[in-house]
Amino acid sequence: MNRELLMLVDAISREKSVERDVVFGAVEAALASATKKLYGGEVDIRVAIDRDTGEYETFRRWHVVPNEAGLQNADAEILLFEAQEQIADIEVDDHIEEGVESVPIGRIGAQAAKQVILQKIRDAEREQLLNDFMSRGERIFVGTVKRLDKGDIIAESGRVEGRLKRNEMIPKENLRTGDRVRAVILGVDPTQRGPQIMLSRSSGEFMKELFAQEVPEIEQGLLEIKSCARDAGSRAKIAVVSHDKRVDPIGTCVGVRGSRVNGVTNELAGERVDIVLWSEDPAQFVIGALAPANVQSIVVDEERHAMDVVVDEENLAIAIGRGGQNVRLASELTGWKINIMTAEESAAKQAEESDSVRKLFVEKLDVDEEVADILIAEGFASLEEVAYVPMQEMLEIEAFDEETVNELRTRAKDALLTMEIAREEKVEEVSQDLRDLEGITPELLAKLAAGDIHTRDDLADLAVDELVDISALDEAEARALIMKAREHWFNA
Repeated sequence: MNRELLMLVDAISREKSVERDVVFGAVEAALASATKKLYGGEVDIRVAIDRDTGEYETFRRWHVVPNEAGLQNADAEILLFEAQEQIADIEVDDHIEEGVESVPIGRIGAQAAKQVILQKIRDAEREQLLNDFMSRGERIFVGTVKRLDKGDIIAESGRVEGRLKRNEMIPKENLRTGDRVRAVILGVDPTQRGPQIMLSRSSGEFMKELFAQEVPEIEQGLLEIKSCARDAGSRAKIAVVSHDKRVDPIGTCVGVRGSRVNGVTNELAGERVDIVLWSEDPAQFVIGALAPANVQSIVVDEERHAMDVVVDEENLAIAIGRGGQNVRLASELTGWKINIMTAEESAAKQAEESDSVRKLFVEKLDVDEEVADILIAEGFASLEEVAYVPMQEMLEIEAFDEETVNELRTRAKDALLTMEIAREEKVEEVSQDLRDLEGITPELLAKLAAGDIHTRDDLADLAVDELVDISALDEAEARALIMKAREHWFNA
């Protein structure tokens, strides 16, 4: 019987072109499965076959768990102190084994053994094919639609299959069995049953790869796509930069009579692509990203990572786009929050901000509105600037002499100190459960305290827009923090 086992293993190994160890592993798994049925329960069985003689041994195993953890499965676990009574130097996560009677191969049933062995071999073959495919380093999966699986498309390239999920398809795209399909490879998901290569046609990475195929200068390193934002099937924006002054990045990507960009749009069901020149200057980058709208002016708010973009009435609809598409894609492309407004709206906002700053200066510096307006006109917008801007810059203000400047700086520093003491007192009122909440930084804690948010429940009761106003977090961060604050409600 042992000789026959070795002959069977060799025959299957040659026929299926898999390693002998894989076949041996399949036989061991079949024998272990048959042995488990004799015991019942969730026992752990290991079978070891001698690769040279075909003889095999069977062992029952117990997993060593910490004493304080307790037994979750008494059939296959043993506490550490009990294990140490048998083996003194054994440690947690080791195994204790005990030899048991082996099941004859004839008793496991030829059909059951065959099924287990063939399944193991199919898994090994699939894994080998997958590894060979991924080792080629290809980013684009080119194949044909093989079948539909619960709304997902299973595509085949040679003997390798990929899964294109419904949410990774281009909307309104109708792919049928036998159609040729291209998609970017997102990665491999080993937890998936069936095809494990995950594909996408709606991601920005797919567009980047398509341009890389159409534009040789990208592959050569002369051009680089910095970012991409897509409304799949409708419109997209890509930001490109040239690493060679002789190469025009936009013209090169467009190609002669639009040949290159058309090659991409044809693959993407006519999706319109705006090619934007990337710039290290965020404001200039945003101006380009909002094309074809013409921008009058931009106000950059570094703290909120946002920009107020002023356009005239004629360009307002163009800048915003249908359903807010243009400004949304521009924001995603640049990474900045973009607020589109008219000149009148901008003037009203600036007047409101000036009133707020004027009120702050009058109250905290104990000056009249005339002095406050002079500071505002010179570009001062905070007490910190009055207190710590270099002395020489303030002395350049014609309306102020050295004595006035020194007095204003002293008052600003005193006001900041008083405000900091008051802020610390407010922070001290914040409960420990809010301080300990994951994601709470000292800066954020101070903003919450200033907004009279003192407990975890206070934070949990907030709406997302309320937290955004208080903290200057973006909507996603604010939503995640509120949900984190609410976790104890659900746990309770």
